[in-house]
Amino acid sequence: MQTKRQIQQLLASAGVRPSKRLGQHFLIDLNLMRLLISSANIDRHDIVLEVGCGTGSLTEALSQRADKVIAVELDRTLAEIAKRQLAKLDNVTILNIDILDNKNTISQTVTGALELAYEKYSGRILLVANLPYNVASPVMLNLVTGPTIVDGMHVTVQKEVADRMTAAPGSRDYGSLSIHLCATGEVKMIRILKPTVFWPQPKVDSAMVSFVRKKEKLSRIQSMQLFSDIVNLFMSHRRKMLKACTRFARGELAKINNWPEIFEQCSIDWMQRPEQLWPQDYIAIASRCYQLLQL
Repeated sequence: MQTKRQIQQLLASAGVRPSKRLGQHFLIDLNLMRLLISSANIDRHDIVLEVGCGTGSLTEALSQRADKVIAVELDRTLAEIAKRQLAKLDNVTILNIDILDNKNTISQTVTGALELAYEKYSGRILLVANLPYNVASPVMLNLVTGPTIVDGMHVTVQKEVADRMTAAPGSRDYGSLSIHLCATGEVKMIRILKPTVFWPQPKVDSAMVSFVRKKEKLSRIQSMQLFSDIVNLFMSHRRKMLKACTRFARGELAKINNWPEIFEQCSIDWMQRPEQLWPQDYIAIASRCYQLLQL
């Protein structure tokens, strides 16, 4: 792991400074870095995906725990620094690419690297990262809904993202991310992080959050795509009544014409607003829609 001074020296030697555009804030508190790693409970056989590896500070520590680390860094200069720093580690692959091919898709290069690693190693796939703010939410949502799915996520993010991860129905931060995370696993806020633990210091607080996927929860979702479509249909109109939202149904959901019966069968008052429903309510609606679409 690298200290603040070491990171500054690495950047200075390359003639660069942290990019505001890319939201580069390096975690420099080594005790917090150790806490992030310990929260992940990494086993020797696990595969770790790190997004925004920077100069490779966290990457090096992860390589000591996992069988394989796939680190992604968009900034070419930082990726080259990380490659030089970690050149002797044969279980680390650094990819100088954007983690997202588009907002709704994890890079095919990344998914391919994860698939190859999974064929070789027998452990879990974990996201452990100091996530760049501008990709944090779409990355986590994609890694929950698939097609590439992780077994756990242990990340530092801006606190407003952490609030969206852990939000309950009725709150301002409740949305698609919190619904998907709660529906598929357990989310826990580990610690609030002050700006002083990063360099350069961000203007807002951050947080360390863990998510662990639960098979028993996943088993209740018959089709992740349909579940996501249901959540997106209603939460895109979160302040309308449920009955009003249904007229915006598209694709497969447009084939359903008995929404009042579905709400009644799920014991849901269709006068409610989408932001008031619990994740299990969305699972119930999706399950009933799935059954109807199979007829």
